[in-house]
Amino acid sequence: MKLYYSAGACSLSPHIVAVEAGIAVDLERVSLTKTPHTTGSGTDFSAVNPNGYVPVLELDDGTLLTEGPAIVQYLADLKPESGLAPPAGTMARVHLQAWLNFIATELHKMYSPWLFHDEYGAQAQAVARNKIAERLRYVETHLAAGGPFLAGEAFTVADAYLFTIVSWSRFVDVDLSSFPSLRAYLERVGRRPAVREAMKAEGLKVPA
Repeated sequence: MKLYYSAGACSLSPHIVAVEAGIAVDLERVSLTKTPHTTGSGTDFSAVNPNGYVPVLELDDGTLLTEGPAIVQYLADLKPESGLAPPAGTMARVHLQAWLNFIATELHKMYSPWLFHDEYGAQAQAVARNKIAERLRYVETHLAAGGPFLAGEAFTVADAYLFTIVSWSRFVDVDLSSFPSLRAYLERVGRRPAVREAMKAEGLKVPA
Protein backbone atom coordinates (compact mmCIF):
# COMPACT_ATOMS: atom_id res chain seq x y z
CA MET A 1 0.00 0.00 0.00
CA LYS A 2 1.03 3.57 -0.58
CA LEU A 3 0.04 6.63 1.44
CA TYR A 4 0.11 9.97 -0.32
CA TYR A 5 0.83 12.59 2.32
CA SER A 6 2.00 16.12 2.93
CA ALA A 7 4.18 16.66 5.99
CA GLY A 8 2.12 17.65 9.01
CA ALA A 9 -1.14 17.77 7.06
CA CYS A 10 -4.23 15.76 8.02
CA SER A 11 -2.56 12.78 6.32
CA LEU A 12 -0.46 12.44 9.48
CA SER A 13 -3.52 10.80 11.06
CA PRO A 14 -3.60 7.67 8.83
CA HIS A 15 0.19 7.60 8.92
CA ILE A 16 0.04 7.33 12.72
CA VAL A 17 -2.66 4.68 12.51
CA ALA A 18 -0.63 2.59 10.06
CA VAL A 19 2.38 2.65 12.38
CA GLU A 20 0.24 1.91 15.46
CA ALA A 21 -1.30 -1.08 13.68
CA GLY A 22 2.00 -2.37 12.33
CA ILE A 23 0.88 -1.95 8.72
CA ALA A 24 3.68 -1.25 6.27
CA VAL A 25 2.90 1.56 3.84
CA ASP A 26 5.08 3.21 1.25
CA LEU A 27 5.08 6.97 1.60
CA GLU A 28 4.81 9.36 -1.33
CA ARG A 29 5.03 13.02 -0.47
CA VAL A 30 2.77 15.49 -2.23
CA SER A 31 3.74 19.13 -2.77
CA LEU A 32 0.60 21.13 -2.04
CA THR A 33 2.33 24.50 -2.24
CA LYS A 34 2.82 24.31 -5.99
CA THR A 35 0.24 24.31 -8.76
CA PRO A 36 -0.27 21.79 -10.18
CA HIS A 37 0.34 19.63 -7.14
CA THR A 38 2.95 16.98 -7.80
CA THR A 39 4.13 13.88 -5.98
CA GLY A 40 7.63 12.93 -5.02
CA SER A 41 7.88 10.79 -8.13
CA GLY A 42 6.81 13.67 -10.35
CA THR A 43 3.23 12.53 -10.91
CA ASP A 44 0.49 15.14 -11.34
CA PHE A 45 -1.45 14.60 -8.12
CA SER A 46 -4.75 15.51 -9.76
CA ALA A 47 -4.51 12.16 -11.55
CA VAL A 48 -4.51 10.50 -8.12
CA ASN A 49 -7.10 12.69 -6.41
CA PRO A 50 -8.97 15.20 -8.58
CA ASN A 51 -9.92 17.06 -5.39
CA GLY A 52 -6.25 17.87 -4.92
CA TYR A 53 -5.83 17.05 -1.24
CA VAL A 54 -4.30 14.36 0.94
CA PRO A 55 -4.55 11.74 2.27
CA VAL A 56 -4.96 9.11 -0.41
CA LEU A 57 -4.31 5.45 0.29
CA GLU A 58 -3.49 3.34 -2.76
CA LEU A 59 -4.16 -0.34 -2.18
CA ASP A 60 -2.10 -3.11 -3.70
CA ASP A 61 -4.74 -3.71 -6.39
CA GLY A 62 -4.66 -0.05 -7.41
CA THR A 63 -7.84 0.98 -5.60
CA LEU A 64 -7.63 4.54 -4.30
CA LEU A 65 -9.20 5.48 -0.98
CA THR A 66 -9.74 9.13 -0.06
CA GLU A 67 -10.98 10.97 3.05
CA GLY A 68 -9.02 10.54 6.25
CA PRO A 69 -11.84 9.26 8.52
CA ALA A 70 -12.62 6.48 6.03
CA ILE A 71 -8.96 5.58 5.56
CA VAL A 72 -8.20 5.29 9.29
CA GLN A 73 -11.17 2.97 9.81
CA TYR A 74 -10.09 0.83 6.86
CA LEU A 75 -6.58 0.52 8.30
CA ALA A 76 -7.87 -0.29 11.78
CA ASP A 77 -10.14 -2.99 10.39
CA LEU A 78 -7.19 -4.62 8.65
CA LYS A 79 -5.70 -5.22 12.10
CA PRO A 80 -8.63 -5.57 14.51
CA GLU A 81 -6.28 -6.94 17.15
CA SER A 82 -4.71 -3.47 17.35
CA GLY A 83 -7.80 -2.18 19.15
CA LEU A 84 -7.70 1.03 17.12
CA ALA A 85 -11.40 0.77 16.25
CA PRO A 86 -14.20 -1.20 17.88
CA PRO A 87 -15.92 -3.84 15.73
CA ALA A 88 -18.35 -2.61 13.08
CA GLY A 89 -21.96 -2.77 14.19
CA THR A 90 -21.25 -2.07 17.85
CA MET A 91 -22.36 1.02 19.73
CA ALA A 92 -18.70 1.70 20.51
CA ARG A 93 -18.02 1.91 16.77
CA VAL A 94 -20.88 4.39 16.38
CA HIS A 95 -19.36 6.56 19.13
CA LEU A 96 -16.01 6.39 17.34
CA GLN A 97 -17.60 7.48 14.08
CA ALA A 98 -19.32 10.33 15.89
CA TRP A 99 -15.93 11.57 17.10
CA LEU A 100 -14.41 11.25 13.64
CA ASN A 101 -17.26 13.28 12.16
CA PHE A 102 -17.02 15.88 14.92
CA ILE A 103 -13.29 16.31 14.37
CA ALA A 104 -13.72 16.50 10.60
CA THR A 105 -16.57 18.99 10.49
CA GLU A 106 -16.27 21.04 13.66
CA LEU A 107 -12.48 21.27 13.99
CA HIS A 108 -10.62 20.26 10.83
CA LYS A 109 -12.69 22.47 8.57
CA MET A 110 -12.51 25.37 11.01
CA TYR A 111 -8.72 25.28 11.18
CA SER A 112 -8.36 24.67 7.45
CA PRO A 113 -8.91 26.54 5.24
CA TRP A 114 -9.86 29.56 7.35
CA LEU A 115 -6.76 29.94 9.51
CA PHE A 116 -4.23 28.97 6.85
CA HIS A 117 -5.21 31.63 4.32
CA ASP A 118 -4.80 35.28 5.27
CA GLU A 119 -6.80 36.30 2.22
CA TYR A 120 -9.99 35.31 4.05
CA GLY A 121 -9.44 38.30 6.32
CA ALA A 122 -9.22 38.95 10.05
CA GLN A 123 -12.97 38.87 10.64
CA ALA A 124 -13.43 35.40 9.16
CA GLN A 125 -10.43 34.13 11.09
CA ALA A 126 -11.78 35.57 14.35
CA VAL A 127 -15.07 33.77 13.77
CA ALA A 128 -13.19 30.53 13.12
CA ARG A 129 -11.09 30.88 16.27
CA ASN A 130 -14.18 31.53 18.38
CA LYS A 131 -15.92 28.48 16.95
CA ILE A 132 -12.82 26.36 17.52
CA ALA A 133 -12.68 27.53 21.14
CA GLU A 134 -16.31 26.48 21.64
CA ARG A 135 -15.65 23.04 20.25
CA LEU A 136 -12.41 22.59 22.19
CA ARG A 137 -14.29 23.36 25.40
CA TYR A 138 -16.47 20.37 24.62
CA VAL A 139 -13.40 18.19 24.07
CA GLU A 140 -11.82 19.55 27.27
CA THR A 141 -14.88 18.66 29.32
CA HIS A 142 -15.02 15.18 27.81
CA LEU A 143 -11.34 14.45 28.44
CA ALA A 144 -11.48 15.79 31.99
CA ALA A 145 -14.38 13.47 32.80
CA GLY A 146 -13.56 10.41 30.74
CA GLY A 147 -9.96 10.37 29.53
CA PRO A 148 -7.14 9.66 29.07
CA PHE A 149 -8.29 9.20 25.45
CA LEU A 150 -11.48 10.00 23.60
CA ALA A 151 -12.78 6.45 24.11
CA GLY A 152 -11.53 6.26 27.68
CA GLU A 153 -8.60 3.94 28.29
CA ALA A 154 -8.19 2.87 24.65
CA PHE A 155 -6.25 4.87 22.07
CA THR A 156 -8.21 4.81 18.81
CA VAL A 157 -8.07 6.23 15.31
CA ALA A 158 -10.05 9.23 16.58
CA ASP A 159 -7.14 10.16 18.82
CA ALA A 160 -4.73 10.07 15.89
CA TYR A 161 -7.04 12.48 14.05
CA LEU A 162 -7.66 14.84 16.98
CA PHE A 163 -3.94 15.01 17.80
CA THR A 164 -3.12 15.85 14.19
CA ILE A 165 -5.67 18.64 13.86
CA VAL A 166 -5.29 20.30 17.26
CA SER A 167 -1.49 20.22 16.88
CA TRP A 168 -1.97 22.86 14.18
CA SER A 169 -2.89 25.32 16.93
CA ARG A 170 0.65 26.52 17.43
CA PHE A 171 0.97 27.48 13.78
CA VAL A 172 -2.27 29.46 13.53
CA ASP A 173 -2.45 31.17 16.93
CA VAL A 174 -5.18 29.09 18.52
CA ASP A 175 -4.77 29.59 22.27
CA LEU A 176 -4.91 26.33 24.24
CA SER A 177 -3.98 27.85 27.60
CA SER A 178 -7.48 27.43 29.04
CA PHE A 179 -7.64 23.72 28.16
CA PRO A 180 -5.36 21.89 30.60
CA SER A 181 -6.82 18.43 29.99
CA LEU A 182 -6.44 18.88 26.25
CA ARG A 183 -2.84 20.08 26.59
CA ALA A 184 -2.03 17.07 28.75
CA TYR A 185 -3.74 14.86 26.18
CA LEU A 186 -1.61 16.26 23.35
CA GLU A 187 1.52 15.62 25.39
CA ARG A 188 0.35 12.09 26.19
CA VAL A 189 -0.39 11.23 22.57
CA GLY A 190 2.82 12.91 21.43
CA ARG A 191 4.84 10.54 23.61
CA ARG A 192 3.49 7.43 21.91
CA PRO A 193 6.28 5.66 20.00
CA ALA A 194 4.12 5.26 16.86
CA VAL A 195 3.26 8.94 16.84
CA ARG A 196 6.89 9.91 17.20
CA GLU A 197 7.90 7.47 14.45
CA ALA A 198 5.33 8.84 12.01
CA MET A 199 6.27 12.45 12.75
CA LYS A 200 9.97 11.70 12.37
CA ALA A 201 9.34 9.98 9.03
CA GLU A 202 7.61 13.12 7.78
CA GLY A 203 10.45 15.37 8.92
CA LEU A 204 8.39 16.98 11.67
CA LYS A 205 9.64 18.19 15.02
CA VAL A 206 9.07 15.39 17.49
CA PRO A 207 7.71 16.42 20.90
CA ALA A 208 10.33 16.43 23.66
